Amino acid sequence: MQGETRLPHNGKEFILFLAVISIISVNTIAPLIMGFEFGFSKENYLETLKVIPFVWVCVILLVTLVANPIVSRLVPKFVAPTDGFNARVLFNILFSVTILSILLTIIGSWIGMREVSMEPIHNFFYMWPRNFFIAFWIEALIAQPAARFAMKQLHAAKSRKMVNA
Repeated sequence: MQGETRLPHNGKEFILFLAVISIISVNTIAPLIMGFEFGFSKENYLETLKVIPFVWVCVILLVTLVANPIVSRLVPKFVAPTDGFNARVLFNILFSVTILSILLTIIGSWIGMREVSMEPIHNFFYMWPRNFFIAFWIEALIAQPAARFAMKQLHAAKSRKMVNA
């Protein structure tokens, strides 16, 4: 996957890639989950907006400190060297969303409720499948393709700049 134009090539590009994915994800997944949990209303949406910055910081920390290290070890166990880009991306999304949805079903609830309680743990097997389903499809159909498109555009612009120089 070295040199793949749809993926980041350095730390700065990774930050942009992560920012695109996390901003889209947090701003779509959180309101959807809250809507399904408490009803789709303007009041619920405005309440969700109040906690989104805290959830976003939590997502960034969990992705970089927990999910990415685990996913980078898991994906090679399930993907052969001959498998294509899309297979690798799909496994990456599957493992990332699984890990993050498990953690955020609990931690995200605590952030939203503004208290640590046993409620998200007691309701975990009711809430997690729905949260996973929402997160997986947002990641697979919207957030990840948008971030890969941004990387492709960035690399194309860099290539044009190199050719014109």
